[in-house]
Amino acid sequence: MVAHRWPNGVECPRCGSRNVLFQEKYNRWQCGGKHDNRQFTLKTGTIFEDSPLGLDKWLLAMWMAVNCENGVSSYEIHRATGVTQKSAWLMNHRIRLALGIEPVGKLSGGVEADETSIGGKARTMHKSKRAERTTGPGWKDKAAVMGTLERGGQVRATVLENRKKKALQPGVRSRVESRAALYTDALLSYDGLSREFAHQVVDQAVRCVGGRVRANGPTNLRRLLKNTSGFACFGDFGHLPNEESTTWSG
Repeated sequence: MVAHRWPNGVECPRCGSRNVLFQEKYNRWQCGGKHDNRQFTLKTGTIFEDSPLGLDKWLLAMWMAVNCENGVSSYEIHRATGVTQKSAWLMNHRIRLALGIEPVGKLSGGVEADETSIGGKARTMHKSKRAERTTGPGWKDKAAVMGTLERGGQVRATVLENRKKKALQPGVRSRVESRAALYTDALLSYDGLSREFAHQVVDQAVRCVGGRVRANGPTNLRRLLKNTSGFACFGDFGHLPNEESTTWSG
């Protein structure tokens, strides 16, 4: 790998100098130039930097990502490499970023938005865990997740601090193009978006569909996520509350 990266000899990835010395004790090089961060390794300046995992695991994960026609889940990488599922999730997203298949740009056209909570139900917890984890009603002890679906395009899921207007509306603005057709339910947190979007609301307490005005796409995704088979299919959501967002096409 060293020969592949530096076919003409090892050079500092920060200044380009070839005046480098290999420190065998620490298994790294040190640049002879005068600048910050003089020490470096083969991983420096790559998607592997700052990762304690060896290249044997990274290269296997990369091979899986580029050879699986329908993509690869973090659970598959976890089983193949022996790392934890959470580490495999991070590896998978770094690899997707390097391949250019992470989400770019904003959703446009007709976009549906809905929000939900991810977290266990109090009645299914052991008594000791219930007292520890359930400190309030409803959303208080769960992760708020907003789903945005571009009709005929991508689905994006984003973790929010809560589902209040100050958290929810910036999430919509950062992922949906202005002047796009936006369809939501009647949650008051969406009020005010009509100034930037062609915003239409369906009151799901009265009806779920009003012609083209519906927000059933994110709702269906939510139902998949909240049952066992959904978590098997969309396994990457297992640790979503620790990350910024996840995207699927379809």
